[in-house]
Amino acid sequence: MRVRRKISGTGARPRLSVFKSNRHLYVQAIDDEAGKTLLAVSSMHGEAKGLRVRVDDAEKLGQTLGEQMKSASIEEAVFDRNGNLYHGVVKAVAEGARKAGVRL
Repeated sequence: MRVRRKISGTGARPRLSVFKSNRHLYVQAIDDEAGKTLLAVSSMHGEAKGLRVRVDDAEKLGQTLGEQMKSASIEEAVFDRNGNLYHGVVKAVAEGARKAGVRL
C-alpha cells in the first residue's frame, strides 16, 4: 500500500504492475481511476506461455506487453515494481517495454 499511495495510473498513462512468483511472471497495465486492468500478460497464458522467471524471458514478456500497449495506442506508462528491487527480472520487464516503444 505504500507504493500505491505514490503511484497511480490513468487511462492515458496506466500503471505497469509487475508481480513475480517462484514459477511465473505477471505484468498488467492498470487504470486506477476506473479500477480496471487494460492489458495483461503472464508466463502462464497466451503467446508468452512457457516463459520462465529469467532475465531474457522477462524481457520478452515486457516487450510483448509493450507491443500490445502500442497497438492499443498507449504511449506512456507508470512503472510499478510492486516492492521488488529494480534489478534482474523486474528491470528486464521495464527494458522490454521500452524496446517496444513505451515510455516509462
